[in-house]
Amino acid sequence: MLKAFIRERMNIIDKTIIHRFHEMRSNEFGEGSSQALGWVDDQSQQLRFEMLAGIGDMNGCSVLDIGCGHGDLSATLFNKYPKRHYSGIEQVETFLNIATTRYGNLPNTTFYLGDCSSAELPMADYVLASGSLSYRTSEPNFIYHMISKLFSTCRIGFGFNLLSKVNTPGGILMAYDVLDILTYCRSLSSKVVLHDEYCEGDFTVWMYK
Repeated sequence: MLKAFIRERMNIIDKTIIHRFHEMRSNEFGEGSSQALGWVDDQSQQLRFEMLAGIGDMNGCSVLDIGCGHGDLSATLFNKYPKRHYSGIEQVETFLNIATTRYGNLPNTTFYLGDCSSAELPMADYVLASGSLSYRTSEPNFIYHMISKLFSTCRIGFGFNLLSKVNTPGGILMAYDVLDILTYCRSLSSKVVLHDEYCEGDFTVWMYK
């Protein structure tokens, strides 16, 4: 009981820090900007989207976007795979409202409010996470827990990106050792692909069932 209470309190503190971070970014760069989500600019965001979109042919497949932000990945996937069935989940309500306004009219597109770390997630053919696993948290094993959880949620493949270096060490964004993450992913799947050449300080992993 005590451990569960402590974990829940730590989760609330983590969420509060994340919300304040994005509130500050929104005030500085504009509510609907990619910088409000923590990206450097639109180009870096799109590079990551293109890497995730390459995980497989998503036409006719269900796709779950974890921490969908403004929903911009839904448009990238729609342009490439117009027959995909997309669902985005986001814990920041302001971001979700922007996503719904921008892309809610796209075919087979749905957005949900929720915390992917604690919510029971629906199964999907492909699960994607762009930037949503890069926050520093008070849970030491958070990244391993989330990789395992999200991989178990996919039927075909799970794709995600992480930072390999950050401009402000000790800040809200967390850098990860590429080899360490790759080793853990390979303990869950024999089919793991690494991409680390597309953007300095960033890497993408594709995992398959």
